[in-house]
Amino acid sequence: MLDQAESLRRMVQEKVKIVTVTSGKGGVGKSNFVVNLGITLQKSGKKVLIFDADIGMGNDDVLMGVYPKYNIFHVIKGMDMKDIIVKGPEGISLVAAGSGINAIEDLNEEQRRIFLNRLKDLEGYDYILIDTGAGINRSVLAFIACSEEVIVVTTPEPTSMTDAYSLLKAVNHFELKNEANIVVNMTLDSSEGKNTFEKMKNVVEKFLTLKVNYLGEIPEDLKLVQSVRSQKPFVLMHPKSKSSKALESISNKFVNEGKIGEETVKGLFSKLFNIFS
Repeated sequence: MLDQAESLRRMVQEKVKIVTVTSGKGGVGKSNFVVNLGITLQKSGKKVLIFDADIGMGNDDVLMGVYPKYNIFHVIKGMDMKDIIVKGPEGISLVAAGSGINAIEDLNEEQRRIFLNRLKDLEGYDYILIDTGAGINRSVLAFIACSEEVIVVTTPEPTSMTDAYSLLKAVNHFELKNEANIVVNMTLDSSEGKNTFEKMKNVVEKFLTLKVNYLGEIPEDLKLVQSVRSQKPFVLMHPKSKSSKALESISNKFVNEGKIGEETVKGLFSKLFNIFS
């Protein structure tokens, strides 16, 4: 009975909510959103890891003001996962993926087995937020397919909305997800975010079978710009700002309305290996 209880406890601990955050185009504030969402969740008592999967353009470390020496490539080459995890503000964890994502495709069966075994160091988290590159490519779609939920960040600009719709169209076409969450960034007033979402929702409902959910908006805020330049997340530098209050509201809605995490890190990468094979 004690052995069974211990096994059950470990299974529960290994479950994690894996969320892919992406966008149709660059310049919409996606990475800044990921960092500040992660820290907000961490401050609320959750244990959070950010997996920066933006190949070549990852900058979550810069936004946090931390400088990792290693990335996922070094794990593929033999380093332990715990040695590449960097601690950021409020104790949040960061794993830089970098070009190591490409190297995953080239692993043979034995190398993949060893790599999966090293993922035990990523157990015990409540949330893993995967910050992908912008646009539509194999890597982005693979992470969307393998994660439990997806958040698409857009802005009210027509080009951003169009590119976000194109991404949702690809997700729908390949049947990667039944639904997606939308966050509208850089809004000018309280109604612009909701109006932007309604426009996207109308087009999605007309042409796609995908369901979209509105998580909220983040207003254009000079304090947000200042925090980026200072390399300090705005929810810490300006906790009472409109942007921070909006982020907190989005975080609460995401936690309260989202499903309980049912994935394991090993399960995530096993799925990725199947896609990349």
